[in-house]
Amino acid sequence: MQKCELTGKGKQYGNNVSFSQRHTKKVWKPNLQTKTFVVDGKKVTMKLSTQAIRTLKKKNLLSSN
Repeated sequence: MQKCELTGKGKQYGNNVSFSQRHTKKVWKPNLQTKTFVVDGKKVTMKLSTQAIRTLKKKNLLSSN
């Protein structure tokens, strides 16, 4: 499933609009990456959006590896 496990960011729906104003359905998917953390000595694997990873690095909650 295309959803960030931390922020809940998921798919967005809309329309492609061509020059002739023809509308076709379009889906934008989040950029998800698999990250492994060590929490209380256990390895935890999560699917996170790149925006969530950047925020964790900014708050020094994630080591840059």
